[in-house]
Amino acid sequence: QAAEPPLIQQPLAAIRSNSSSSSRPPNPTTNTNTSSSASRADRHHNQSHGKTAVIVGGGWAGFGAALALVKAGAEVTLLDAAESPGGLSSTFRSAGGQVVEPGIKGFWYQYNNIEALVTKLGIPDPFTPYTKSSFWSPEGLQVESPVFQDLPLLPTPLGSFVHTAPLFRNLSLLDRATAVPLVKPLLEHDLDEAIYRHYDSMSAYELFKSAGLSSQLYDKFLVPMLLVTLFAPPTELSAAAALGALYYFALAHQPDFDVRWCKGPIGQTIFEPLVQHLKTLGVRVLGSRRVQDILPAKLINPGPTGSSPKTLATVLDPALPRVVAAQGPEGLTEHYDADVIVLAAGVPALQRLVMQSRVLASAEDLRGVLGVGCSDVLAVRLWLDQKLELRSSSNVVAGFDEGVGGTFFHLNELQDMYKSEPGSVIEFDLYHAESLLPLSDDAIITHLLQTYLAPALPRGLEQAKTLTVQDSSVLRVRNAVTRFSPGSHLLLPDIVTSIPNVFVAGDCVKQGPGAHGCKGLSQEKAYVSGLQAGNHAAARLGLTPVARVLPVEPDEPHVTAAKDLLRLQRLVTSAVFEAHRQFSDSQQQQQGMGPGASTISRSVWAREQNNSERRAVESHELRKLLRDEMAQQVSGQQQQQLRQQLEVTA
Repeated sequence: QAAEPPLIQQPLAAIRSNSSSSSRPPNPTTNTNTSSSASRADRHHNQSHGKTAVIVGGGWAGFGAALALVKAGAEVTLLDAAESPGGLSSTFRSAGGQVVEPGIKGFWYQYNNIEALVTKLGIPDPFTPYTKSSFWSPEGLQVESPVFQDLPLLPTPLGSFVHTAPLFRNLSLLDRATAVPLVKPLLEHDLDEAIYRHYDSMSAYELFKSAGLSSQLYDKFLVPMLLVTLFAPPTELSAAAALGALYYFALAHQPDFDVRWCKGPIGQTIFEPLVQHLKTLGVRVLGSRRVQDILPAKLINPGPTGSSPKTLATVLDPALPRVVAAQGPEGLTEHYDADVIVLAAGVPALQRLVMQSRVLASAEDLRGVLGVGCSDVLAVRLWLDQKLELRSSSNVVAGFDEGVGGTFFHLNELQDMYKSEPGSVIEFDLYHAESLLPLSDDAIITHLLQTYLAPALPRGLEQAKTLTVQDSSVLRVRNAVTRFSPGSHLLLPDIVTSIPNVFVAGDCVKQGPGAHGCKGLSQEKAYVSGLQAGNHAAARLGLTPVARVLPVEPDEPHVTAAKDLLRLQRLVTSAVFEAHRQFSDSQQQQQGMGPGASTISRSVWAREQNNSERRAVESHELRKLLRDEMAQQVSGQQQQQLRQQLEVTA
């Protein structure tokens, strides 16, 4: 019987004290994991190609990578810090003891790969029908988004423009027409790497301002739209990322903004069957394993006295990372042998790993993630005493607190587990919520009911004040979601890294020209990147990748033609520039200056262009530091004023 990936247990501090030692330990023969899933994995290992893969992190990205690798024939171990990876965690409970899965996530029209997975798993009817959504501001209802696929199909973007025309309450046709100058950036922003970097170097706010968009269009539509798709305001978002999200979620095809919801917790409804499927295929899924370090094979620990020295892995290049060190459930360090490693954790966890692992920190493309920022999330679930009648089961909110936006949901209408509740269960998910997290639970609940929910109630604030909270869950999640800030494109990791056997998956991977069509912070992007990382890792092992990645729906013919025209325009411009350069060289040669002068001139020009891009990124970073410093100076006073207002209101 083939041995499973070796595992050692020892005190956590030992890994550091021995990391510089040149001694080589014996190959351990004991394994403390005796679960039934491990036994199933052993049986599968006996039939495998004997090539090991370790995946760091569960979720859509990690499970996608595991699926791709095990289908290719690799021995796969998935390590996750959660006690039950993919399951409905008991870590989060309401004040009354009810288990809560934080956050409600939508499944959009273009989620082709997740749709195929759910069908393959045979999960019966997991999603609601596509729903309408209402956009709310302090002035009330701004627009109601219809189910576009139920309406007559028109060429994009004409369909969304025509079908929503009568639904906007406070946004005139003239205001909406100011978006026309965005058509060219939307079409050209990812035609090639150079123009993508150009748009990435500026903020979305700067792009919108230079394009001449009206303040009403900006405040009433673009700000809330980006807050719920990229989880940050346009002032803090890369224009390239914003254009990609707007195109993917709303403008590429008429039905793209259509969204539906899982009828139960995603962990219970989708992930549990998926994890069981992975275990059946032979994947070891191990929870309560917080990965601490990624090590080369030679950085291992000595065994018992008198044992013969052996390496932990047979490797061709001992400098490559071959060992994943994780803290196990009993606080001991466990080592997992790996021929390939897929990092499928979020940005904060990836940053921690890069800082702790000398191997990862040696890679410039991975060190870039240390400069990527994240936004905070506030997830609140309230059990109310009254049955509420809301216009929509899913709602978008923005403009109530500076820079904060999000969603709230009537869960009685979306999730089967709440349909029989005597009162209403409302979920609030607020993004970029740094200013609200310091408030007490009671202050947050009062603020959400009387500020965010009140405009959607038939009797407004008067009715909101009559609501009684019977149970609640208030979750503050620091650094919860990636922030695609200006200049972040150069910092985000690629799926394939400069370390040949290390791959990255997740919604934080680099996007742009040549990337899969799913954009932004989406479940589909996370799952697709996991499949892609798993396929690349399988190829690295010499296996045949078999996981199929479905593309997004192709651009409509008139959009393709417009992009081709813009691409041709860029080629012509480049050809004209090259012809001018050659003419200048010829002229200088005739004047006795030689081509060297032109070469020096071009070198200076290229260096100045690079310096200009660098200064643009530094300028954005400086403005962010100034904003943060100013925010810190006034946040205390603002929070005190908000508390006083809430106390008066209460």
